[in-house]
Amino acid sequence: MPVTREFAPRLMPAPQAAHYLGVSETMLRDLKLPRRKIGAKRLYDRNDLDAYATGLDYEDGAVALDTMASASKSKGPKQWA
Repeated sequence: MPVTREFAPRLMPAPQAAHYLGVSETMLRDLKLPRRKIGAKRLYDRNDLDAYATGLDYEDGAVALDTMASASKSKGPKQWA
């Protein structure tokens, strides 16, 4: 499904939701994320997709940038190796 919008809609069908997360439709369905119902349509809510992505672990013990920023405010400057 070609997407020409400059923003992601709030509710998305599976192909668009998979594209939004950067996964295949098969993987999206395997994630068992909740869907909203509008008539016969089953749509993924962008807020649920964002919450899922936010909950994923970083690889190799990496720390989120926003976590480092808040830690540096409380502990002083971060020393980079």
